[in-house]
Amino acid sequence: MAASSDKDVFNSLTLQTLQGETRRMAEFAGQVVLVVNTASACGFTPQFKGLQSLHEQYAERGLVILGFPCNQFGAQDPGTAQQITSFCETHYGVGFSMMAKTEVNGPQAHPLFQWLKKEAPGLLGSESIKWNFTKFLIARNGHVLGRFAPQDTPESMKKDIEAALLAS
Repeated sequence: MAASSDKDVFNSLTLQTLQGETRRMAEFAGQVVLVVNTASACGFTPQFKGLQSLHEQYAERGLVILGFPCNQFGAQDPGTAQQITSFCETHYGVGFSMMAKTEVNGPQAHPLFQWLKKEAPGLLGSESIKWNFTKFLIARNGHVLGRFAPQDTPESMKKDIEAALLAS
């Protein structure tokens, strides 16, 4: 049996939005996707502003940003879906897609994050996500291009995003 391609894995994944709608990663096929585990009460929370800026600058060129609230790091996103939505919209004008609260580590980790961590391990080959605002950039073909640390600002990723948008 042949191994699954990145595109097959990417397209097979299912997500839930903060509003409870089901989305398939296949909807984003052919686009560059930036996946970020977020939190509303973290020292990195101001990165929402930079993520929204990337969304405004590159969405028309094919960038999709998917935020995944996560409460696994210091219980920094304990709110309900409605509270998280309100916070993101009110404080940062977030217009990119926010998914349902998600676990990114451990036995209950969402299959998307299980796949991302395997495809783009962290420092010294570690697969676990260490903190909020870890970012993964996925090419139009579903290949994981890279993993970015929480301290890597959205602005610092522009060169990589632009290169991914230019690639076919």
